[in-house]
Amino acid sequence: MRTLIVFAIVGFAAQMVDGALGMAYGVTSTSLLLVAGINPATASASVHLAEVGTTLASGAAHWRFGNVDWKLVLKLGVPGAVGAFLGATMLSALSTESAAPYMAGILLALGVYILLRFSIRPPKVATARRSPHGARFLSPLGLVAGFVDASGGGGWGPVSTPALLGAGKTAPRTVVGSVDTSEFMVAVAASIGFLIGLGHEVLDPYTIGGLLIGGVLAAPLAAWLVTKIPAPVLGTAVGGIIILTNARTILRTLEVGTATTVATYVVVVAAWIAAISVAVTRLRRSRDEGAAQPEEVGAQP
Repeated sequence: MRTLIVFAIVGFAAQMVDGALGMAYGVTSTSLLLVAGINPATASASVHLAEVGTTLASGAAHWRFGNVDWKLVLKLGVPGAVGAFLGATMLSALSTESAAPYMAGILLALGVYILLRFSIRPPKVATARRSPHGARFLSPLGLVAGFVDASGGGGWGPVSTPALLGAGKTAPRTVVGSVDTSEFMVAVAASIGFLIGLGHEVLDPYTIGGLLIGGVLAAPLAAWLVTKIPAPVLGTAVGGIIILTNARTILRTLEVGTATTVATYVVVVAAWIAAISVAVTRLRRSRDEGAAQPEEVGAQP
């Protein structure tokens, strides 16, 4: 029972982040399972089986709040499911540890780009509620993101969300809602691959059940939260999450000392807070100018 409660809390916190920012459920949950001594394949399998339920609940909640572009979901999710199945079935034979620091470096660069773009110069079309991207862009993105997600224990959000936000053509809430909704197909395909490759005997029902219960409970609240955060603030927050997540991977790979690691985190968090402050200030200034404009127009002879 204690295991169920602990992982329910983990699942709730992870889904709050994932539902509001479009990423980090798998990364957070898998990291904890690995710390607990569970092997990578079993950890990723447990998380993806739990995600079948959490992504279904999250997708329904995002749909309820109008955050879903169904064309984007299908064009991204179907190739994502193919990639996830391949990643799950090949995880036992393919190690992603050597590729992790290079991948983290690319994602960190994307995170910096997104943070700066949304905080300093938000995309002019960041409020578009329908994605203009076609299959030529979304199919390879979904295939790669799905493979990374299943073979690395997480990555659907960190790969697909930065790419879509970085293009600056779709509102962050639509990107987050659509990425979360399409992840259901990825979770189902990955789970099938893991069950074929591992069997169900190695999976712990308390771990999976805890992650599932916590995630399902958090899904509606997270979907509501994403509708209340302005696009520049949400984009800046997403950028900070990407930077922190991948900086951690790089620091561990380089085996950096504790003092340097702490100093790096302090600098990253301080820069993140400053960027959010800039985004909020610019948003308030824009709203003030928008409110004052009708008065100025009315005052003209």
